[in-house]
Amino acid sequence: MLETFAIIAGVIGILGSILPGLPGPPVSWIGLLLVYLAGSSEMTTAVLLIWLAITVAVTIMDYVVPSMLTRATGGSKTAGRGALVGLFLGLLYPPIGIFLGTMGGAFLAELLIEDKGMWSSFKASIGAFLGFIFGTGMKLACSGVMMYYIIKFIS
Repeated sequence: MLETFAIIAGVIGILGSILPGLPGPPVSWIGLLLVYLAGSSEMTTAVLLIWLAITVAVTIMDYVVPSMLTRATGGSKTAGRGALVGLFLGLLYPPIGIFLGTMGGAFLAELLIEDKGMWSSFKASIGAFLGFIFGTGMKLACSGVMMYYIIKFIS
């Protein structure tokens, strides 16, 4: 029974890595925990704790990296906030709205609030978009590997 819930948690974790609002890697880690609690002979406490550390690191990096890439391309804190607002508005029209919302939010924040030119605003929006893509890829890789271990340790 726990194995079934572990697989469901793994699948939800992968979906949560792509869809904003669902905590992908933490849900995937719960799947690993369920496999551990089910008594898998291959799942050790060390493996569980290592993946907990990786999950925490990826979750923290998911909040830090987009802002860093936005700043690296000349964007301000306002661009990062605009990207976040655009991301949530883009959720109304997934998946393209998520991408366009992130870029549009950063662009408009730089252009209208920070009063930067078109080119600077565009560069900031590219940085916000790259940060979003990098964070999503990082979460997806982490959750995908945990799903692999969930299946491996159940078999």
